[in-house]
Amino acid sequence: MSIKKNINYLSRSILEIPRYAKRVIVIIFDSVMCVVAIWAALYLRLDQFFPLNEINSLVIYISIIIAIPIFWLSGLYKAIIRYSDKSLVAPVSFALLIYGLMYMSIVTVYTIPGVPRSIGIIQPLILFFLVFGSRMSVHFLYDRLYQINNRVSILPKALVYGAGIAGRQLVSALDNNLEMKIVGFIDDDYLLHNQSIQGKEIYSSKNLKFIIKTKKITHILLAIPSINRSKRMNILKELNKLKVIVRTLPSVKDLVSGKVTVSDIRELEIEDLLAREEVLPNKELLNKNINLKTVLVTGAGGSIGSELCRQIIKLNPKRLILVEISEYALYQIHQDLLQLNKKLNIEPGIPITPLLASIQDKNKIKKIFNTFKPDTVYHAAAYKHVPLVEGNICEGIRNNVFGTKFVADAALQEKVSDFVLISSDKAVRPTNVMGASKRLAELYLQSLTDKFKDKITKFCIVRFGNVLESSGSVIPKFKKQIKNGGPITLTDENVTRYFMTIPEASQLVIQAGAMSAGCDVFILDMGKPIKIKDLIKRMVNLSGLTVKDKHNLDGDIEVKITGLRPGEKLYEELFLGINPLFTNHPKIQRAQDPFISWSNLEPDLLHLNELIDQEKVAEILNLLEKLVQGYSWNGKLVDEINGEDILV
Repeated sequence: MSIKKNINYLSRSILEIPRYAKRVIVIIFDSVMCVVAIWAALYLRLDQFFPLNEINSLVIYISIIIAIPIFWLSGLYKAIIRYSDKSLVAPVSFALLIYGLMYMSIVTVYTIPGVPRSIGIIQPLILFFLVFGSRMSVHFLYDRLYQINNRVSILPKALVYGAGIAGRQLVSALDNNLEMKIVGFIDDDYLLHNQSIQGKEIYSSKNLKFIIKTKKITHILLAIPSINRSKRMNILKELNKLKVIVRTLPSVKDLVSGKVTVSDIRELEIEDLLAREEVLPNKELLNKNINLKTVLVTGAGGSIGSELCRQIIKLNPKRLILVEISEYALYQIHQDLLQLNKKLNIEPGIPITPLLASIQDKNKIKKIFNTFKPDTVYHAAAYKHVPLVEGNICEGIRNNVFGTKFVADAALQEKVSDFVLISSDKAVRPTNVMGASKRLAELYLQSLTDKFKDKITKFCIVRFGNVLESSGSVIPKFKKQIKNGGPITLTDENVTRYFMTIPEASQLVIQAGAMSAGCDVFILDMGKPIKIKDLIKRMVNLSGLTVKDKHNLDGDIEVKITGLRPGEKLYEELFLGINPLFTNHPKIQRAQDPFISWSNLEPDLLHLNELIDQEKVAEILNLLEKLVQGYSWNGKLVDEINGEDILV
């Protein structure tokens, strides 16, 4: 124990020496190396040892006077020696090349009495190995001290999956990493098996389970950014069976620098676990309603609204108007867009107008539309958290239905060319107030189009399911629960949902809006539905843990079933009608949904508005049942203000 304490004390003492003092020590050491190199060169040349006092001092002075300034100018004294590695070869080689040419020209060409001319060639070669070797020795000794002090044997051990360029660069980047030990590579190319790169052996993926067990591997680092999603999913499926933590590198398009660094390693995102092949967007559709046009986005600070804004600004609109009720959310997206504006290098920059406003403020909305006269509107503002809307029924309907009405009416009055409503799969045969309110907003646009067929405004509805990492998504909650050691709360074992990434959903919304001929209901292809319980298991397993259940009592994370929340469905649907129509885009379909005529809907909306003002919740729900096909409530009110006693 005393030896370890002495080592710790010695290492700390050395590290605490001031930087300038360390440089002086290194300069003195290099001067000594110059003398040693001359002495060794004489021995090699004459095959006998010479005492230092018998060596012509001039040859020593010349060596030191030339070497130290060259080393200084070459930056050798700026490098922190304990972190030096093989990358030091280039600067040391350059410095010694300059030194060698100068030293050789003096010693070999002009000669020095008592010193063979060949010393001018031999001494710089020896000095190179002494200088480089001394620095690598310090680096090695520091590493050994660190390993002794921090018991490197218990550091996490990792395999890099992929022995290609990205994998090799990653191992190089991790060479000085003091938090993880790279054991070797995994690769599917049998020609590489049993070979080594950078001192790390390459193993076959077929032996992965055995290698993980025998080498005590805790982490797998995926360094295969260029493979397609289906192959990536197959690899993740196999890794999902093993108790290891999986980390990954971004895709090739994200690694734009061409150089992989430690900071590129990230946790697996949920989209990595979904077998969704990306479809390249149609640039013509993306540009149609945005390029050189004034675009307005409501709910611009929300998860969908903010991503819509990021996609829109890349398409060079004439102006982008942000309408948002939350000051903080508006500030955030405005700052993000200003930074993005700079990166786009479009002079003088796209005008961005942030407006604090509620879509429920009819007069404010009319004034905004009258002032800026937008060409295209993306209406993303909505209350979408099912339990919250279920507990705040009047406010939820006022915002989602009448807020949409005010924005649509203003668009019609100001002759907006294209209006896109962001809807939800919860609007299809809804079991909750949020879904019913979104369906009623759809019905209003459909009836409005039916009444004003000759108007210039084309209304369009885009309906899709859950988006990953949105403000209403359960995925961030699951991640936090896993990080905290569980339990993970799940409402029901059979809950199934569709999932899509926010950027993909936003791009498809823009493209769908461009295809509208007048109040079309577009459905985004969400792929196959995912059972939430299966998704949780994948997330837990790829975190290096296991789910604790009746089949695995020794598991790490328990899944706790809490029961369905008010208004929550087991399964979501995307189509209300039958026989959806295909479009020119493989990820977008057109629904054929029934709607209510304006003459029938208008009086009910007027009545609904009166009921909301009077907060007659039971009557509101009865009217919703009448207007929205498939909606029914269970007779138990959950409105937080009015309470259940309203039915008595």
